[in-house]
Amino acid sequence: MRLDKYLKVSRLIKRRTVANEACDAGRVMINDKVAKASAEVKAGDTITILFGNKEVKVEVLSVQETVRKEEAKEMFQYL
Repeated sequence: MRLDKYLKVSRLIKRRTVANEACDAGRVMINDKVAKASAEVKAGDTITILFGNKEVKVEVLSVQETVRKEEAKEMFQYL
């Protein structure tokens, strides 16, 4: 799954366009490498997102096309 779509589906970022802009600005990394919005995400990857001066680091547990709001938290775990 594309990185921008994963960020939206997992609800780490609310909108796909915002996820796209964060990737373009170089604020999103997969396995400690700056990633484009089109980068593929798979289970086991580590995603780091820089929100201003705050850093969010998560491990991808599962990749699903659609998920309910309550189940979105099960797609990743915070590190």
